[in-house]
Amino acid sequence: MQRIGLTGGIAAGKSVVARRFTELGAVVIDADELARLAVRPGTSGYDEVVGAFGPQVVGSDGALDRAALGRMVFADEAARRRLEAIVHPQVRRLAAEREAAAAAADPAAVVVHDIPLLVETGQADSFGVVVVVAAPAALRVDRLVRLRGMPRPDAQARVAAQASDDEREAAADVVLDGTGTDDELRAQVDALWQRLAEERAEES
Repeated sequence: MQRIGLTGGIAAGKSVVARRFTELGAVVIDADELARLAVRPGTSGYDEVVGAFGPQVVGSDGALDRAALGRMVFADEAARRRLEAIVHPQVRRLAAEREAAAAAADPAAVVVHDIPLLVETGQADSFGVVVVVAAPAALRVDRLVRLRGMPRPDAQARVAAQASDDEREAAADVVLDGTGTDDELRAQVDALWQRLAEERAEES
């Protein structure tokens, strides 16, 4: 099994890369998806979040209001760290379970861990290959405003809360350029996939 860590700043193009890895046959474990599962109603994670942040983060349907929670934690570093202390251990447990299942199904699987905060949480050394999707912070803010309808101050806060471009790239084995089109980014993934396949073949 080959373990790849995939990361990148918000709106850098990481989702495009993750989808292409899936299309090429990798098992992609999405930390954001696991984070949502970890705090769904009925879980201990949900109870801890509501206990820490109050009923104002609960939506009318009883689930967490992720937008309200996001506004709260991205404006307050202490609040963000409190949320991360609740969610991250649960996410790592769920990710380990999914990786074990993938390895049991196919010992030669390529498992990609899609982790937005891979660098911030100190996980870079856990992977054989770390892939970073890079795009300048200003471009990512513009994308959040233009494509996701996010108010510019909120977009700037989201970008500022993450590692810097330099910090991510310092941890990278491979840097993919997320400044161009989706097709251009997918082509970079295809080239990387081919190179990794050749390296695995040489090692076997």
